Amino acid sequence: MKTFKCYTCGQLLFFDNVSCVKCGATLGYLPDAGTLEAIKEIKPKQWQTLAPHLKGRLYRLCENYQIAQVCNWLVPLDEKQNFCLSCRLNQTIPNNQLVWRTLEHAKRQLIYSILTLGLPLSNKKEQPLRGLAFAFLESTANNPVLTGHQSGLITINIAEVDDVKREWMRQQLHEPYRTLLGHFRHEIGHYYWWGLVSYTQWLTPFRQLFGDERKLPYHDALKEHYQESGQARWQQEFISHYASVHPLEDWAETWAHYLHIIDTLEMAQSFDLTINIPPSNHHPLPNLTVMRQQPFEQTLLSWLPLTFALNSLNRTMGLQDMYPFILPPKVIEKLSFIHQVVQHPVVPPLLLDANRA
Repeated sequence: MKTFKCYTCGQLLFFDNVSCVKCGATLGYLPDAGTLEAIKEIKPKQWQTLAPHLKGRLYRLCENYQIAQVCNWLVPLDEKQNFCLSCRLNQTIPNNQLVWRTLEHAKRQLIYSILTLGLPLSNKKEQPLRGLAFAFLESTANNPVLTGHQSGLITINIAEVDDVKREWMRQQLHEPYRTLLGHFRHEIGHYYWWGLVSYTQWLTPFRQLFGDERKLPYHDALKEHYQESGQARWQQEFISHYASVHPLEDWAETWAHYLHIIDTLEMAQSFDLTINIPPSNHHPLPNLTVMRQQPFEQTLLSWLPLTFALNSLNRTMGLQDMYPFILPPKVIEKLSFIHQVVQHPVVPPLLLDANRA
């Protein structure tokens, strides 16, 4: 994730802005260009960016752009679509517009990350077998909803939008970190394990590193985890307690953490931050292109000093650490493996059905 700049006046812009707070220019995010731009309507329902190097591209507003602050993405005019790339992934949306807006904010940030990392992305209408879809559902007494993934469909329990309920769950489960965006990153991890690992040459090295997902029935592992009264000795090999439940959860938790690191470093670098911590003193932060190309261990040389600085800033405000994690060697090895999968994604010709994860 990064910041943007208004072409008209130079004002700092953020990912969800629909208008510039300084000059009032209408803004739209261009997923094909990866940038947020000032735009103008040149014909009815035809929009063009004001940036000279992008003026040859014509767009329409996403159908959901008309709904206040739900979406600010554009659709290339030649795509003949009413909804943007992100909104086309929706299978079920909630009736509550405020809840939907919050969910869409997190989902669009996730899709931004997927696109910038160059990972394959398609929706279920285009590719029913391997495509991705989201269902935002509310639990009822007769129909409880579990956040999870199955065969490309990611279900999010909309109760996770409620900050109070989510914090209560975090404390009950002894989690150091629980956010709505974190849920999206975790579940997309299951999707990409299914799509990029489970039927490819990455499967054998995955099992060697994370464990064989076939040896322990998934639902039995979850039941045992939630019935456990105390914390397990997980800190030496796992990024979180929940990661120790099952190899598939270990992958998803580590995948989510990988996205945390890459996105936060990209945002920090967009502000031209440089971290100076003794004894090495100078830690220039890499941009996304560099991070995608270099070994993950090299990225950590920038990440760890940044977390020291961020945690110190939080403590001066009387807040908890922004980054309450420790990365033991085994977790770094797993993060490095995920980085290799992202660098060299392999999509199998056929995806079979997968168990819910």
